[in-house]
Amino acid sequence: MKYMSNAFVKEEDEQWLRDVQPTLNALILYLTRENNGVRVYEKRSYADAAGHLLHEMSNGLSYTKDKSGLWEIC
Repeated sequence: MKYMSNAFVKEEDEQWLRDVQPTLNALILYLTRENNGVRVYEKRSYADAAGHLLHEMSNGLSYTKDKSGLWEIC
């Protein structure tokens, strides 16, 4: 039985939404990467009734930051 050297095996550099820097540009870069390189852009932004800033994106989802400043899906 032959074994492939670990030198040729690349592990996935997975990043989670909560690990993305709290800037809109960083969110766009992350979402574009997750969308296989197809650019994701902000369609509009608005404040909800509670005053949270929501970002509606071209991928059909909206994002906001939680109390800690981490991105989350609305």
